[in-house]
Amino acid sequence: MSAPGALSWLGIVRLGLVQTSLGAIVVLTTSTMNRIMVIELALPAMIPGFLVALHYVVQLSRPRFGHASDESGRRTPWIITGMAILAVGGVLAAVATAWADSARYAGLACAVLAFVLIGLGVGLSGTSLLALLARQVGPRQRAAAGSVVWIMMIAGFVVTAGVVGQFLDPYSGERLVVITAIVAAIALTVTVLAVTGIEPCAPVRAAVVPAPTTDGAARGVAFRFALATVWADDRSRTFTVFVFVSMLAYSTQDLILEPFAGAIFGMTPGESTQLAGVQNAGVLLGMLLVAVSGSLLPNRRTAALRTWVVGGCAASGAALLGLTCAGISGPGWPLAASVFALGLANGVFAAAAIAMMMALAGAHGDGREGVRMGLWGAAQAMAFALGGFLGTAAIDVLRLLLPSPALAYASVFAIEACIFLIAAHLARGIRVPDAAPAQPAEMSNHEPWRLST
Repeated sequence: MSAPGALSWLGIVRLGLVQTSLGAIVVLTTSTMNRIMVIELALPAMIPGFLVALHYVVQLSRPRFGHASDESGRRTPWIITGMAILAVGGVLAAVATAWADSARYAGLACAVLAFVLIGLGVGLSGTSLLALLARQVGPRQRAAAGSVVWIMMIAGFVVTAGVVGQFLDPYSGERLVVITAIVAAIALTVTVLAVTGIEPCAPVRAAVVPAPTTDGAARGVAFRFALATVWADDRSRTFTVFVFVSMLAYSTQDLILEPFAGAIFGMTPGESTQLAGVQNAGVLLGMLLVAVSGSLLPNRRTAALRTWVVGGCAASGAALLGLTCAGISGPGWPLAASVFALGLANGVFAAAAIAMMMALAGAHGDGREGVRMGLWGAAQAMAFALGGFLGTAAIDVLRLLLPSPALAYASVFAIEACIFLIAAHLARGIRVPDAAPAQPAEMSNHEPWRLST
C-alpha cells in the first residue's frame, strides 16, 4: 500500500490495467455498435451519434465525482463501482443493439438507458483513477505515468478491436451480446484485482471542503467553491479550453470513420472493427514515440511538451486532409495507411497533453486533484458529446445536399482538420510549472476549508 507520492512503477502499471479494461468496453460501444446501427440496422447516423453524445453529457458530472473522491480520500471504491456500472451498461448496449433489429423502438429505448449507465461508469471510474494517479505518483513521475496509463488504455482498444473483429464475423446480434459479456466480465475482474491494496487503508484527507458537516447544502457550497477556485487559475482555465477544442476535433471523426469505411470502401463489420484497431495502433505508437524521446520524463522541459502538442495537432490536421482525399478518390486510396497516420498524430499530441495534465493536476499541492481532473474530463466529455453528434448530423445533412456520400464524408474530415489547427494555436499558450510546489506543513486558520494531509 502506497503513501501519497510513493506509487511504484508496478503500481502504475496496475492502474494502467484499469484503463485497459475501461477501453476494452468503451471501444465496443462507441465504435463497433455504432457501425452496426448505421450499416447493418440501416439507422440514421444521428441515432448512434445521439447515444454516444448522451453518455458524454452524463460525464459532465465528472467534477462532482472528483470532488466527492477528494472528500472521501479513497479512490478505489469509486473506481470499482464505476467499472461495475460500465460493465452492466456495455452488456445492456449490446442487448439493445441486437433487440433493435426486431423491435426497433424497444431496442432504442433500452439503448438510452445503457448509454446513461456507460457515461456514469466512465465518469466515476475514470475521474477517480486519474485523481489517484496524480496524488500517488511523485512529481517527476507524473508525466511518464500518465503516458503509460493511456498507452495501456489504447492497448485495450487495439487488442479488443482486433480480437473481437475476428470473432464478430459472420455478424449476429446473439454473437455481439456474448462477446460483449465476456469482455465486460474480464474487464471488471481485472479492475478489482488491479486496485486491491493499492492505496492506504486509512483515508488521506486532502480535499478542499468547508468545515466538516453532514448538511447537503453545505457540501454543495464546498463543491462550488472548489470548482470556482480551480477555474480562477489561468493555467487550469487555458488547459480546459485547449482540451475542449482538441477533443472536439478528435471526436468528430470518431463515430463516422467505421461507417465511412463501410459505405465508401465496402468493408464488413469485422474489417472496419479491425480498421479501428489500426488507428489505435497508430495512437499507441505515437505515444510511445513521445515517451521514448524523453520529453515526458523531466517536467522541466515544458517547451518540448508544447512543441509535441502543437506538432501533433498540426499533423492530425494533415492526416484528416488525407482522409478528405480518400473520400474523393474512393476505394483506390490506401485507407489503412491514412487511418494509421491519423492515429499516430493523435497519439503524439495526446501523450504530450497528458503530461501537461498530470503536471497541472498535482502542481498546486492543495488536494484538488479530483476537481481538476473532473473539470478537464468534463471539458473532454462536452467536446465528445458535441463532436460525435455534430459529426454524424453533418453526414446526414450533407448526404442530402451533396451529390455523393463520399463528398459528405470528405467535407466533414476537412472541417475537422481546420479545428485541429485552431487547437494547435491554443496549445502554444499553455504554460506548465516545472515542478510541483511544496505542500505547506501547516494550514492557516483563515482557510478553514483546507484539511491537512
